[in-house]
Amino acid sequence: MSSISSLPFTVGKFLITPLTRTDVAGRFIASLSIRRGQGTQTNDRVYTFKPEFNNPDSALTYAAAQGRYWLLNPASLA
Repeated sequence: MSSISSLPFTVGKFLITPLTRTDVAGRFIASLSIRRGQGTQTNDRVYTFKPEFNNPDSALTYAAAQGRYWLLNPASLA
């Protein structure tokens, strides 16, 4: 399995990084890293989403959209 990351974006104290990886069938799975803090006080949550995609760009676009939605509604990924 390989993973691909798009450019992370920072909003306030959060670093949002859309990610994608391939599954064994060659489909792409969208993930989202939400990082807060620095050094030993870093907290990083990684969410993996159910939809599978035919190409990495679609998976990254979906993950980035989920990150923007989370910023508006943090309870959405709880």
